[in-house]
Amino acid sequence: MRCVFVQFRCQPGKTYEVADAIYDREVVSELYSTSGEYDLIAKLYIPESEDIGHFLSERLFDIPGINRTLTTMTFRAF
Repeated sequence: MRCVFVQFRCQPGKTYEVADAIYDREVVSELYSTSGEYDLIAKLYIPESEDIGHFLSERLFDIPGINRTLTTMTFRAF
């Protein structure tokens, strides 16, 4: 499994709707609201056999209310 973090910038007033929709998809292990440029950050574990771009696009990025995302790949845990 590969650990990936995805940050979401939501349309004004839509953060809670987006967060609920993300949880409904049952693909994230953790989801937090954040301060700064992005409204939410999610931690996901993606199977090695999956293409990360396709996985995220097919399971998360079509949620209404998302304006922008930032995906951070991880390489090694210390």
